[in-house]
Amino acid sequence: MRDQYRGCMRCVQCASQKDKVLDSRSSKDGTTIRRRRECLQCGYRYTTYEQIERTELRVVKKDGTREALNREKLMSGLIKACEKRPVPMDRLDRAVEEILTDLHKDHTSEVPSANIGAKVMDKLHQIDPVAYVRYVSVYRQFNDVNEFIQEIQSLSRRAARDPFQRRLFKD
Repeated sequence: MRDQYRGCMRCVQCASQKDKVLDSRSSKDGTTIRRRRECLQCGYRYTTYEQIERTELRVVKKDGTREALNREKLMSGLIKACEKRPVPMDRLDRAVEEILTDLHKDHTSEVPSANIGAKVMDKLHQIDPVAYVRYVSVYRQFNDVNEFIQEIQSLSRRAARDPFQRRLFKD
C-alpha cells in the first residue's frame, strides 16, 4: 500500500510530516507552484512553494572567487532597493525568476557577477526608477555626489527618449 503522507512537508509548528494540500496554484509563468497545506496533527495552515530545480550556476566574483548563485541573495538585493517603494512582492519574485531564467539561458555553469548586476539593474529600471538609482548607487560604488547626479541625469535623458516611460523629474 502506498504511503498517503509521502511528499508531505514538515509542519513549522509541531514538526509533524502529516499534512494535506488544500489548494495548489501555478504561477503565471508556470515556473512555481504554490500550495496551501494543513497539518493533520495540529491543524496549522501554511504555504509552500515548489520550483523547478535548475543546474547550479556558480557566480564568478570580481576577485576571482566563486560561489553558488543564491536566489535569496538576489531577492534580498531587490527588496533593499525597493524598500518603502510601491512595488509588490510578487513583482519582485517575478523579476528574480526572469533574471534566473535569463542567466540559465546565457550561461551553462559560471556567470560573472557583473552580468548579474547588469540584469538586476535592467529589471529595476523597468520596475521602479527610484529603486534603480538606489541599486546603481551601491552597485557602482559612487564616490561623490556628482557621479550620483550624472546617473540621475542619464536616467532622465533615457526617459525623455522613451514615449512610454512615465515622467520622473520636472524641468
